[in-house]
Amino acid sequence: MDGSCHAVWPRCFDPSVWLSPPTHPRANHDEVHVWRVSLDQLQAPKFLALLDDDERERAARFRFPEHRNRFTVARGALRTILGRYLEVEPATLQFSYGRYAKPALAEGFTTNTINFNLSHSGEFMLLAVTHGREVGIDIEFINQEFATTEVAERFFSRREILSLRSQARQFQTVGFFNCWTRKEAYIKARGEGLSLPLDQFDVSLEPSRAALLDNRISPGEVSRWSLQELHPAPAYCAAVAVEGFSWSLRLMDFSSRILV
Repeated sequence: MDGSCHAVWPRCFDPSVWLSPPTHPRANHDEVHVWRVSLDQLQAPKFLALLDDDERERAARFRFPEHRNRFTVARGALRTILGRYLEVEPATLQFSYGRYAKPALAEGFTTNTINFNLSHSGEFMLLAVTHGREVGIDIEFINQEFATTEVAERFFSRREILSLRSQARQFQTVGFFNCWTRKEAYIKARGEGLSLPLDQFDVSLEPSRAALLDNRISPGEVSRWSLQELHPAPAYCAAVAVEGFSWSLRLMDFSSRILV
C-alpha cells in the first residue's frame, strides 16, 4: 500500500470485502455484522410503503428531493434488514429511542436481544447488528475543509490534538476523521450522548489501530470497549465500537436481493 492512497482517503478501497448478504441473516454474540447501503443506487418508492406515519412526515420535511430520497431509503433499508433478522414484516417494526436518541427496537420486538446502530453520510448508510452487545457506528465523508485545527481543538482531547499535530501534513485529514468517527462510534455505543465530555476520553488516530486509549472519568471503559475502523467507500471514513473483545466482523453489502 503506497502513501498516495492515504493522502486522499483512509485506505485503498477493496470492494470485495463487502459480501452479498444471506437471505436469512442471524445475529449472534460472536459476530458483528456491518451492512453498507448505497442510498443513491436504490429507488425510494420501493421503500416508502415500509415507513410508518412519523417517518413519512420526517421525509416530507426535507427541502431537497435528494435528501428526502436518501432518508426514505435509509429507513426502508433499516426496516428490511432488521425484519429479516427477526423474521417479521419490515413495516410492522416499531422503534424506541433512549434519552440521547439512540434507537432500539420497541417493546415486543426485543426478545431476540438484537442490538443495532446506524449512521449515514452523503450517499452511504452503515448499519451494525449484533446480539447481546452494545454497539455504535459512524461514517463520515472526508471533507478537507471541515478538518481544521479550530474544529479539532473544540471536539478533541489534548492527547488527540497532539497526536494529530505530530502526523505528516498529508495524513492529517485522514487522522482527523479517524479520530472523529472513533469518538462518535464510542459515544453512540454508550448511548449517553455528551454526558461524557469529549475531552475526557482519548481514541487512537492511526490507520488500522483503532482503540479507546483512555477514559479519565471511567478508566474501566478501556477494558470494556473495542473499536474497529471501516472502509465503506473511497473518500469515506468509518468506525464501529463494540462492547467486549471476543467477536469477529462480517461486512455485507445491501442489495435488492434481500427484498425478495
